[in-house]
Amino acid sequence: MKKRLMAGLSLLLMASVAGAQANPPAPAQPPAPAQASSAPQNTNETIKRQVNLVNVLFTVTDKKGHMRLNLTRDAFRIAEDGVPQKIQYFSRETDLPLRIGVLIDTSNSVRERLHFEEEAAIDFLDSAIRPGDDAAFVVGFDVEPQLLQDYTDNTDKLSGAIRGLAAGGTTSLYDAIYFACKQKMLSLPATGPYLRRVLIVVSDGHDNTSTHDRDEALAMAQQSEAIIYTISTNNSGANVTTDDVHGNGSSGDNVLKYFAERTGGRPFFPFEATDLASNFQEIKNELRSQYSLAYVSTNDKRDGTFRRISLETVEKGLRVRSKAGYYAPAP
Repeated sequence: MKKRLMAGLSLLLMASVAGAQANPPAPAQPPAPAQASSAPQNTNETIKRQVNLVNVLFTVTDKKGHMRLNLTRDAFRIAEDGVPQKIQYFSRETDLPLRIGVLIDTSNSVRERLHFEEEAAIDFLDSAIRPGDDAAFVVGFDVEPQLLQDYTDNTDKLSGAIRGLAAGGTTSLYDAIYFACKQKMLSLPATGPYLRRVLIVVSDGHDNTSTHDRDEALAMAQQSEAIIYTISTNNSGANVTTDDVHGNGSSGDNVLKYFAERTGGRPFFPFEATDLASNFQEIKNELRSQYSLAYVSTNDKRDGTFRRISLETVEKGLRVRSKAGYYAPAP
């Protein structure tokens, strides 16, 4: 009996051990990995991609110099560094906000004509500035540029600043253009679809004391997207041969033409000081009769280089005045 009891206990113990080996406790499992989902995790996520939208303001004239105001998008072809571009936006703009800088040479060389310059500039601002939409500033320059009136739409303040000009000293034309573009136009925030930046420079074009050279002044104007209109004071009261396209061929007139043509503006060469008023009136008319287009550059490099723009009409015999190019965004 005792032997049978011991044998039974042995069989029971063996069965228990075998059961434990057949069903060991399950080890702790690591958390299951998250399953990849084909649906976006955040349906409000926005993918941002920088594009280089290039704005171009321009004027079109016929062979006689008359403005053509009835052209459509299909009438133009544009290229950047020789590569054709697709025009994305196009309109004829007459009401875009204006930011105007009036730069008046007050050096000794223009002393006799200063009064005519002042009155013509005042009349221009009185008729061109729309309170609430446009604004202008005034800079006088001889040895160095001086901001006489900051941006305002108050024409009385602008007139007072202009009438306070006094002639004397040498000429720092390049410094004046550089200063106006860098300090007053380069970082100017846009209003609405596009903001037109315009400099009107009244000078004889001769520079003898600037710390910046001509090309540095032009580069700053191009970076700030400023359109430069120049009015020469060289021919008033002088018996010289001149015309309204080339001036009198002097180095000063060539400098004024250089700035105007490379920024999409226009140089004026009045025969007499009294002609200044009509020059200012032509500038005003042109500013209200421009075209505007924009394209997304096919060159998406952010290398800060200067890129040349070629804009032409399909129709032969028309002339387009626009900026020569622009500086790409920096890296």
